[in-house]
Amino acid sequence: MSQIALPLRAGKEGPSRIVVGNANSAALEAMATPAVWPFRTAVLHGPPRAGKSLIARWFGEQGIGEAIDDADRMDETELFHRWNRAQESGTPLLLVSGAGEEQWQIALPDLRSRLGAALHLSIGAPDDAMLTDLLALHAELRGLALGPDAATYLVPRMTRSHIGIERLVATIDRLSLERKTAPTVSIWREALDEIEGPQEPRLL
Repeated sequence: MSQIALPLRAGKEGPSRIVVGNANSAALEAMATPAVWPFRTAVLHGPPRAGKSLIARWFGEQGIGEAIDDADRMDETELFHRWNRAQESGTPLLLVSGAGEEQWQIALPDLRSRLGAALHLSIGAPDDAMLTDLLALHAELRGLALGPDAATYLVPRMTRSHIGIERLVATIDRLSLERKTAPTVSIWREALDEIEGPQEPRLL
């Protein structure tokens, strides 16, 4: 799957699309064939701010099946009932967990065995191409004009994570507002220094 964006319905806060790249393409591809999921159930894991909730929303909007966000925080008995109802109706069920596959400790034996047999999907770390697309998305959401050279400068110097790119854009936006100037390389460098700590290569 190439670098594209999956649209979401308007009228809700947050991004109106999902950036698709190396980190989430395999998980999204699996959602095209829920009939082959074990018990038609999949569990999606991923790091903070990786778009798990957006994917759950997209899954529901497409009419593919039912999605339960933050399933790892839900009462286990209620979640087991939801799983049973999905089985009875033949509805594909996507469960989104903020915990890693090994960290979600389920006490209810019946639920643990069912979800242990489900398809487990993970969102990984974004590569440079995906970080570039995420940089553009977060800048757009803030109405921030970063310029054509921003990704070339910022992406190789930043922490490669979904939450890292979000924090970086937020810091650039704040510094730009504080300085009352458009974000240029000096502000990009200052934002990187604030988040990552000063490093000699940024002086170039």
